[in-house]
Amino acid sequence: MCTTCGCSPAAAHHHGHDHDHQHDESQRTTRISIEEDVLAKNNRLAAFNRSLFKEKQILVLNLVSSPGSGKTSLLERTLRDLSGRYRCAVIEGDQQTDNDARRIAATGVPVRQINTGAGCHLDAHMVMHATEAFDLDNLDLLFIENVGNLVCPAAFDLGEAHKVVVLSVTEGEDKPLKYPQMFHNSGLMLLNKVDLLPHLSFDLAQCKEYAARVSHQLAILEVSASTGQGLGAWYEWLAKELGR
Repeated sequence: MCTTCGCSPAAAHHHGHDHDHQHDESQRTTRISIEEDVLAKNNRLAAFNRSLFKEKQILVLNLVSSPGSGKTSLLERTLRDLSGRYRCAVIEGDQQTDNDARRIAATGVPVRQINTGAGCHLDAHMVMHATEAFDLDNLDLLFIENVGNLVCPAAFDLGEAHKVVVLSVTEGEDKPLKYPQMFHNSGLMLLNKVDLLPHLSFDLAQCKEYAARVSHQLAILEVSASTGQGLGAWYEWLAKELGR
């Protein structure tokens, strides 16, 4: 079991045929126990975060996607467009570099970088410490840009109000079926880069149908960070979640 990402024992361990089955079962039981302990600890800290965010009346969104979806560009555009309307801050998660954090800082919004090293996701403990960099009494919106990965971040609650999954039309329309836990656990899907649809074979209707199969509650908005298409609906969704 990978205790860094919480992958299941079946995914983290390959069984051969020349082993002692009793010993193998003992190892498997140990891995499951460790995984449960890791997730239980994370969930306790996530509950603490959620309680704090509720007390401070901060809307916290966990932005998740595969690499290259345009998540950072979408966030940059959002922060600039909402400047003066909401008090925002960003937690940036990456395995290495602070490239995205520097891009976000250029918008004038407070940002805190978390480098996970070999880790493939953020966890509630990391977020808890990252929030110490912000004045929580003067925030309306906190965006957490998670590590680019559609697997591991799905299992880890950070204390957010919603996961927002960003899927670009340059990816396959079957992503919701390939990574169902992520799409099932998300409250909103932003279909990004829709300005490129005339140049692609991406089946928009099929993608939406696949997403609906995974979760009937998943809201879907079509957007383009580069042209601004659909961003009005995204901002209306944010305003509704904020109650303003």
